[in-house]
Amino acid sequence: MSNTSSAAANKALVIEVMTAVFIRRDASVVEKHFSSTYVQHNPLIPNGRDAIPGLIAGLSQEFKYEPGMIVAADDLVMIHGRYTGWGPKPMVAVDIFRIADGKLTEHWDVMQEEVPSSQTVSGNSMFPG
Repeated sequence: MSNTSSAAANKALVIEVMTAVFIRRDASVVEKHFSSTYVQHNPLIPNGRDAIPGLIAGLSQEFKYEPGMIVAADDLVMIHGRYTGWGPKPMVAVDIFRIADGKLTEHWDVMQEEVPSSQTVSGNSMFPG
């Protein structure tokens, strides 16, 4: 598989997983798309794919995820997204996944509270749309 087709496949995988987990709230993707040795770098979530169904079940009815930009290089995919209902204010995040053998094997994220464009020095929004 070429790097271009591999990157496209990895992006499609991350989009499918993020949509399933945070929009459809479908825990069936865990066994199919997460490695059995999944490594988690978010300090609030334990290692292993077994933590993901509980995370899904714990999402409130008000929770909403909106995917944004997505970038892939080699075995890494980064997706920019907005999480509403994760904390007291909307959060904008970049989730980073490492993929091996067609499965998510490692995850990092960087999150911050969203600041409305009217309150930024540049006047630009943190999230498109």
